[in-house]
Amino acid sequence: MQILQPPDWLAPRGYANGIATRMRPGDTLVFVGGQIGWNAQQQFETDDFAEQVRQALANVVQVLAEAGGKPGHITRMTWYVKDKAEYVAAYPAIGRHYRELIGRHFPAMAAVEVADLIEDRAKVEIEVTAVVPAG
Repeated sequence: MQILQPPDWLAPRGYANGIATRMRPGDTLVFVGGQIGWNAQQQFETDDFAEQVRQALANVVQVLAEAGGKPGHITRMTWYVKDKAEYVAAYPAIGRHYRELIGRHFPAMAAVEVADLIEDRAKVEIEVTAVVPAG
């Protein structure tokens, strides 16, 4: 993967402006559907924003692993949040959870405040695209 960073732009914090990757024979393009902060039994264990982020990221990692992928294979993330202020206030805890589960890998990313999510207790939904190399 190549991080796309125009040389005269300030470096983004916590994401990449773009990622380029070449698909080789045998590589797998993985699309992880929107993951929310519930567990494998589709039950919420918390209403804390940062903890729901942690669970959603853990869910992303688990789904990605089903295709043989790792967090470092993620090329794009989109975060849908119900409350921008709650998201911003949780930055420190979100950063800790992100580094714990994804590491210091920063794909192309967008965050969007939405009016609502389908599951009433969900505060965040995260979808991912990844390229898992052959072998």
